[in-house]
Amino acid sequence: MRLTMTTIGIIGAGHIGSALAQAFSGLGYDVVISNSRGPETLAELVAGLGDNVRAATATDSAAAADIAVVTVPLKALDQVPVAPLAGKVVLDTNNYYFERDGHIDALDRGETTTSELLQQHLPTSHVVKAFNHLYASDINTTGLPAGDPDRRALGTASDHDEAVALVTDLYDRLGFDTVNVGPLSESWRLERDRPAYVVRQTAAELRENAAKANRLP
Repeated sequence: MRLTMTTIGIIGAGHIGSALAQAFSGLGYDVVISNSRGPETLAELVAGLGDNVRAATATDSAAAADIAVVTVPLKALDQVPVAPLAGKVVLDTNNYYFERDGHIDALDRGETTTSELLQQHLPTSHVVKAFNHLYASDINTTGLPAGDPDRRALGTASDHDEAVALVTDLYDRLGFDTVNVGPLSESWRLERDRPAYVVRQTAAELRENAAKANRLP
């Protein structure tokens, strides 16, 4: 599934959000990026990324988006706008860092995943795990052409097939193979302290790492 829409909304302008703004604008998409401090604080960032990137509030970024990326700390999920994202594919880049987010019992016990928490918050959106298990600096520097034996693979997970297909296309266009680990309930296989986390790996290696992961690291 190739993304034919033109606008990607990015909610969160940290390292991952900023790197994705660069990546998506480089593919020719219009990008609307937001943070918690206001559009004016992103002036320098957007000025360096070209005319097809602009800053907005989180609500306006969500409303403008054909698809969206949520890349805010887990503790801030409740601040993600809900209504403007209804019916849209939402890429979730999050990982659980209890040092930053505070302990969340359901995650500590392995009863849910960060992506399932976002899907619960966005019940009418199509959440898909993406771009969560590589360093931000790798997004625009480690892609390789399709067929290269050293091509890096990135994982995804979703309860929605069309969302997986969309992420697969985006990964491919940025130079990455895709490994789908299943529904959102399996997305923990790609997260912190598991074998697939922030490791440069081929598709075969990623499938192996995902398979041998423990639910509770």
